[in-house]
Amino acid sequence: MATASQIMKQLEKKGNAQTRKTFERHGASGDVFGVRVSDLKVIAKTIKGDQELACELYDTGNYDAMYLAGMVADGGQMTKKQLESWARKASWQWISEYTVPWVAAESAHGHALAVKWIGAKKEAIAAGGWNTYAGLVTMTPDDGLDLKEIKSLLKRIEKDLDDAPNRVRYTMNGFVIAVGSSVAPLAKQAMATAKKLGKVDVDMGGTACKVPLATEYIEKFRKSGRAKKRKTTRC
Repeated sequence: MATASQIMKQLEKKGNAQTRKTFERHGASGDVFGVRVSDLKVIAKTIKGDQELACELYDTGNYDAMYLAGMVADGGQMTKKQLESWARKASWQWISEYTVPWVAAESAHGHALAVKWIGAKKEAIAAGGWNTYAGLVTMTPDDGLDLKEIKSLLKRIEKDLDDAPNRVRYTMNGFVIAVGSSVAPLAKQAMATAKKLGKVDVDMGGTACKVPLATEYIEKFRKSGRAKKRKTTRC
């Protein structure tokens, strides 16, 4: 069995300056090796199922190790306390908006935490909350969702998006897309919300990344026939 120290050495060896610069341009800071996701996936396969190691890697505070931890950890084994800790420690948006929601959405605490985090004052936690709930709607059968609550969240987005923090606006837009693409009973309402929102303004930090136009994405998914529930939200 590999140790956290051994994996950290592998990550450091795989890191490169160009990838690190790319991450930093997208907002990463602090301890970053700059390991490509394709290389992380190779390492993840060698430690798959090692829950304790995944948690140790996350606790290092190193971006690459934290992202890897999210690829390896089993959300079903995570306690509410652990997930809350992961959310607080998330070092930048790729962790708070992807790694943490991936794992949280798989856990028994996903819904409760998504609702709680959405209301958080801290931008990163609120953004993670919207992505956690988006993950839940893409994986959970429609008859297992609280459709009334989701309707109210769509209305909340219509009301609050313009005044929401930057990354929260981005993830609110993503939530609308998730509902419109994955929740058949609410597809029309999600499209109506998307039309009201129009082009969502988000500062992408001078990168080439663009904010998805929700109306186009929902229509594309529905026409493609790919609007099916997913087994995981992980990339």
